[in-house]
Amino acid sequence: MSRIQLALNVDDVEAATAFYSKLFGVEPAKTRPGYANFAIADPPLKLVLLENPGTSGTLNHLGVEVADVDAVDAEQTRLAAVGLASTEERDSTCCYAKQTKFWVENTPGGERWEVYTVLADSPTFFADAAPAAAAAAADAEIPETADGGSSTTQPAAAACC
Repeated sequence: MSRIQLALNVDDVEAATAFYSKLFGVEPAKTRPGYANFAIADPPLKLVLLENPGTSGTLNHLGVEVADVDAVDAEQTRLAAVGLASTEERDSTCCYAKQTKFWVENTPGGERWEVYTVLADSPTFFADAAPAAAAAAADAEIPETADGGSSTTQPAAAACC
């Protein structure tokens, strides 16, 4: 099973959760302070809401959720064969889940794309961060890529899901 992931910045995660529950006719699969995600069957979509006040309505990042680590590896190999570079993250914790993933580098518009699988649930947003620390980290800035690539500086929450 694969599905597209759309991660949106919202000012108020509770209000956004109520709206998207009505829009798609489903309740969120997971909610935490400042965070919600929906596993929508029709259309197949993983919708992630990240509370980042002042950035409401903007794209946080995009992704493709795949069934398992073998599928992550197969996609990374396929993309490398057609010349797309990536940055791998094995057994990382982000968005209240332990994941294996990679980020596609140098997208033409600077948008962030990840290909990932969820290995297990996590009580924390990041690996060793308490929820309050994760919320504070969401306000921090991520620098541009080392090669000066097309990514722009984005909130720390843009670094995962």
